[in-house]
Amino acid sequence: MDQDWEDRVAAVWATFEARPEADADAFRAAVDALADELPADSPLGLFERACAWDSTGHSDRAVPLYREALARGLGEVSPYKGRRAKIQLSSSLRNTGHPEEGVKLLSPELLAPSDELDDAVRATLALCLSSMGRDREGLSLVLGALAPHLPRYQRSMAAYARALVESED
Repeated sequence: MDQDWEDRVAAVWATFEARPEADADAFRAAVDALADELPADSPLGLFERACAWDSTGHSDRAVPLYREALARGLGEVSPYKGRRAKIQLSSSLRNTGHPEEGVKLLSPELLAPSDELDDAVRATLALCLSSMGRDREGLSLVLGALAPHLPRYQRSMAAYARALVESED
């Protein structure tokens, strides 16, 4: 990856929270301009475009771009962005009425090498599960993710998280 390009992408994203919602078109145009600097089939460009559509309230437009970025090897180019794409695609699938696809996509991530995105995987998977009526399983994931961050009660919360799904069996 070109660090200058990545830095410029990060700079555009750093402006996102301060932009008014009415500025969504200009924000997406800024991301598109950066993506246009890459080859048309670049998974990085596709990913950034997907993120821009997703972040501006258009999950339906983001889904095919996330899928294409992953199909074109985003995870090989950037394992971190590949994992982010799976999380964000799963969330978008849930938002567009397809939480079961999100569960299928994210469930293997529970066994992936651990990184800073682990809690986001569990939180998004929990939302997908809840959308499917599997609230206890989702709550178990969230409690399990939260437990290590607690100053006390870590062991008991982890046990409660396991009990939520063990009692279903």
